[in-house]
Amino acid sequence: MAANNSLAGDDFLLLTVQFVVLQSLVMIFLFINLLLIITFFKKEYFYTTARYILFAVTLLSDSFLLFMSDILLIFTHFQMTIQVWICVIIFLVVLVYVTVTPVTLAAMTLERYVAICMPLRHGELSSTRNTMNCIFLIHGISSVPGILIFSSFFVSASLSFYKQYQFCSVELFMLYIWQHNLRSAIYQLQFLIMSIIIVFSYIKIMKVAKAASGEDKKSSKKGLRTVALHGFQLLLCLIQLWCPFIEVALLQINFSLYEIARYLNFLLFYLAPRCLSPLIYGLRDEVFFQALKYIASFGLYKRNLIDKLN
Repeated sequence: MAANNSLAGDDFLLLTVQFVVLQSLVMIFLFINLLLIITFFKKEYFYTTARYILFAVTLLSDSFLLFMSDILLIFTHFQMTIQVWICVIIFLVVLVYVTVTPVTLAAMTLERYVAICMPLRHGELSSTRNTMNCIFLIHGISSVPGILIFSSFFVSASLSFYKQYQFCSVELFMLYIWQHNLRSAIYQLQFLIMSIIIVFSYIKIMKVAKAASGEDKKSSKKGLRTVALHGFQLLLCLIQLWCPFIEVALLQINFSLYEIARYLNFLLFYLAPRCLSPLIYGLRDEVFFQALKYIASFGLYKRNLIDKLN
C-alpha cells in the first residue's frame, strides 16, 4: 500500500513539474510574440510590406492557437469536462487557425519566389492590397477542413449529444471511422499541395542562386535558407496532425500515458514549429531585428537603420 502511494505521489509530482515547465514556456513564447507584434505595428515599413504582413499573420495565428491549445491542455490536466456545444464553438475557430499558419508559410514562400525570380513584378504582385486579398484567401482555404469535418459531425450527432459533458478535443467530433479517414485525407491533400509549392519555389530560387553573382547571389542564398526553414516548419505541422490519432489510442489504454503523450506532442509539434517564425524573421531579418532591439530596449538602443524606416 505504501509503495503504491509512493508511486502515485511520484506520478503526481512528475505531471506537476511537466505542467509548470510547459506553462512557463508558453508564457515566454507569448511574451516574445507580443514584442514582435508591437514591433510590427510600430513601423509603417513593416505593415506596408508583403512579407512582414504575412509574418504578422503567422504570429497572430500561432499566438491564438497556442493560447487556445494551452487552455484545452489545462482542462485535460485538471480533468475538466465541458458541454459538447461549447467545445464545438471552440473548435470551429481553432480548426481554421490550425491550417492558417501552414497556408501562410506557402504564401510567404511564393512571395520569396516572386521577389527573387520575378523582381520586376514583385512590387505589383506584392502590393498591400494584393497582400490583404491573399490573407482573405488564406483564411478561406483554411476554413475548408473545418467545414467538411463539422458537416460530417452535424449530420451524425444527435441533439442530446451536444448537452453531454466531455473532454474537449478534436476526437470528440469523430464518431465513426470514416470521419477519421476523411479528416486525414483532407489535411494530407492540403499539405501535399503546400509541400509542392515549397519544393517548386526552392528549386526555382536555387537555379537563380547558381546563376547570380555578388549581392544577388547573397540574397538568393538567404532566400533558399528561408524557404528551407519554411519547409521544416511545414513538416512539423504535418506531424502535428498525426498526434490526435496517437493520443486517442493511448486514452483507451491509460489516462496517465495519454497525459504524457499530449505533453510531449504539445511541446514538440505545437510549441516548436511556432518558435521558428520568430527565429526566421525576428532574428534572421536584419531590419526587423534592429527594430525589435529598439522596442525591447524601450528606445535606448537606436540605429541609423531604424531612423530610415520612420
